[in-house]
Amino acid sequence: MQKILIIEDEQNIAELERDYLEVNGFESDIATTAEEGLKLAMTDNYDLILLDLMLPGIDGFELCKKLRQTLDIPILMVTARKEDIDKIRGFDRGADDYIVKPFNPNELVARVKAHISRYNRLINRGHQRSDIQIGGLLIQGDSRRVYIKGEEKIFTAKEFDLLQFLAANPNIVFSKVHLFERIWGFDSIGDMTTVTVHIRKIREKIEIDPSNPQFIETIWGVGYRFKN
Repeated sequence: MQKILIIEDEQNIAELERDYLEVNGFESDIATTAEEGLKLAMTDNYDLILLDLMLPGIDGFELCKKLRQTLDIPILMVTARKEDIDKIRGFDRGADDYIVKPFNPNELVARVKAHISRYNRLINRGHQRSDIQIGGLLIQGDSRRVYIKGEEKIFTAKEFDLLQFLAANPNIVFSKVHLFERIWGFDSIGDMTTVTVHIRKIREKIEIDPSNPQFIETIWGVGYRFKN
């Protein structure tokens, strides 16, 4: 049975999420603080994390950043904050999706299923791919690891998938819409923001000078191209 970690300090919302997930065949645990959530995430094997932003003490942004240091499973932020700057901050910290309260519980479950299904498909597909090496960049498809001049860089699941897709299709220009549909696979809040933020994070990890990229080139008004 697939297992979900709910990190939410509002008990009624956490229980609503848990009830709908369990009706749909998921097992779930609830943590009401960031500290408890971090401990559970590090000691158990979860398939996805539902993360509230407005937590006491450490907020959801910082917790997401901490989780991303070791975990690449999908993280869905659930919050009443709907400003674009909050969405950008969430994606920047490594979130895979952003769901605004109040939400339809059935939509929440649908997004959970979609993210887990896509993550598992990409993991399995990645194990079948050979390594990609271009200059000092090495992308290992089997272990899903990325190295720059022998130094390993830590990637989230979506960052790796996006980089691997672009590198496997060099010199082809892909629009943001195409990349979003290819990597995320369904409509999401702030989809264009999602692609832009992930490209920026990838560049920060693989480029010597992210403002003058060697690998991922911006084709203004069109999209992105991996240069080979």
